[in-house]
Amino acid sequence: MSMILDGASKPSVLVICNNFSLCTKGAESVGYPGIIHGLFPNRGADLVHYFYLTCNKELNKILEEKALTVEKKPTKETKILELQVRNAVETRLKMVIPYKKTWPQALALMALPPNVPMSLANLLTLVDDICYYAGDRSVDMNWYTRRVVLAGIYKTTELYMLQDNSEDHQKTWNFLERRIKDATQIHTILTTTSDMALPDLNRASEAASAAFVTARNILGLNWNR
Repeated sequence: MSMILDGASKPSVLVICNNFSLCTKGAESVGYPGIIHGLFPNRGADLVHYFYLTCNKELNKILEEKALTVEKKPTKETKILELQVRNAVETRLKMVIPYKKTWPQALALMALPPNVPMSLANLLTLVDDICYYAGDRSVDMNWYTRRVVLAGIYKTTELYMLQDNSEDHQKTWNFLERRIKDATQIHTILTTTSDMALPDLNRASEAASAAFVTARNILGLNWNR
């Protein structure tokens, strides 16, 4: 089935819609009969989910390789969490650019109630991987707050990119940089003025942790950190 979805994910083939045409085209592009679309009961959502998983895995591989390089040859620049996060988000969003014309349809499809759990799981897993490889591994409330904030930054930048016609999407990357700087400043203020009681803080941390564990369970991924 992955071969069919790979075929359907090609820019020249991809047609995001809520019918069988995309999987039919994907099947035909790799030599299978179009009728095999019956293997994909969720229609277009299956393709979007597969594309999202594939991109996340590719980004994970890139971030892991960079983390190993930084560990061997650390520099002042690579130690800046803000910069690492920005580069990771930019790298991931660039994977969507070849599909920019049809991506609004994909987003609309994944916003339908039956597809929301999978869509949210993909997003939470993405931001968790970005933060993890950027070195954010402390287990406290700030750990979860940063991930939720980053999820918001990713989605708003993604939507901005779809409307951006600037050269090499430079306005999008400027927008992303501003959002991360704003979030960093707000986070600094909140962490220095927080007076939440320890029991409440622990309960909030446990609830947030459950959300990320659930996300990985939905995707069938192991939590091995």
